[in-house]
Amino acid sequence: MRRMIITAACVALFAGPAMRAPAQEEYKLEIPAGLPKMRIPRDNPLTKEKVELGKQLYFDKRLSQDSTVSCASCHDPAKGWSNAERFATGFQKQQGGRNSPTVVNAGYHYFQFWDGRAKHVEGQALGPIQNPIEMAMEMGPLVERLNKIPGYREQFQEVFGTDVTEEGVAKAIGAFERTLLAGDAPYDRYEAGDEDALSESAKRGMDIFFNKAQCSGCHAGPLFTDGGFHNIGVSWDKEEPDLGRFTESNLEGDKGSFKTPGLRDVALTAPYMHDGSMATLEEVVEHYNKGGVKNPYLDEAIFPLNLTEQEKSDLVAFLKEGLTSTVYPQVKPPELPPDPKSPAGE
Repeated sequence: MRRMIITAACVALFAGPAMRAPAQEEYKLEIPAGLPKMRIPRDNPLTKEKVELGKQLYFDKRLSQDSTVSCASCHDPAKGWSNAERFATGFQKQQGGRNSPTVVNAGYHYFQFWDGRAKHVEGQALGPIQNPIEMAMEMGPLVERLNKIPGYREQFQEVFGTDVTEEGVAKAIGAFERTLLAGDAPYDRYEAGDEDALSESAKRGMDIFFNKAQCSGCHAGPLFTDGGFHNIGVSWDKEEPDLGRFTESNLEGDKGSFKTPGLRDVALTAPYMHDGSMATLEEVVEHYNKGGVKNPYLDEAIFPLNLTEQEKSDLVAFLKEGLTSTVYPQVKPPELPPDPKSPAGE
């Protein structure tokens, strides 16, 4: 199993001399085969203490208004770091209109959320906390709540040299999410020269993926995403379709466009599409095979593929077999700092 390691020198390159946090132990980020090196932000270097703090915050339901929802509620390690449902269920059982994307390998992505409204994992971290239908917690009261928990206040002092702050919460959760990496899939081993890493069906499916179907036009690179936004017609037949990226960019051409998801471990993250409207990869392939749903903003890369039943089956085999990682983040909920005044902290 091949892995790359982000060394202390690499962290120092991004951390720079301006970082004045208390001395901590470096977190050596192991990169599974097939993934690129990860850029670690200059102002948020990885340390063991910070990653552990971020993991606690990620699993702590006290970050929601009524202490019933955590980041892990919608991005569950046991469910592909998503939630295996069409929509997420948040504060007071409310549901939004978009599917919960996996956070695996999210540390590589510049744009976060389906519409790209946040930048990097630090920018994403605070969004669900403050969303009224997700965790419904304003940051001021949250910071006050966490500062009343001695264990958190002490850890923030150790990691950031301050009591709990909004910025510290974002950086700690972001640091933890950067460690959630998956790779070393059969596809990677095949590309490295192992002819037996893929079945014959998956090999045929790989050829279809990169050639006849041209899936790699958008699902490109080691993460199988171009990081961009495309209209493929999903939900366009609704009375009021979700306008996606347009709500952020206000560009006419962005109407109905959504971020291209990475396809690594896609077999673990059903249902699919921004609205969770497709339950299986077979449905996804059929959507592309028919050329999406016609609309004035349909991406020019979407066209009828005219795949045979065997070709569709082979393509699904490649997605399921070829892109499912052998190195995958298995994380158990950590012990949380106790709060004598709150049963949620016990």
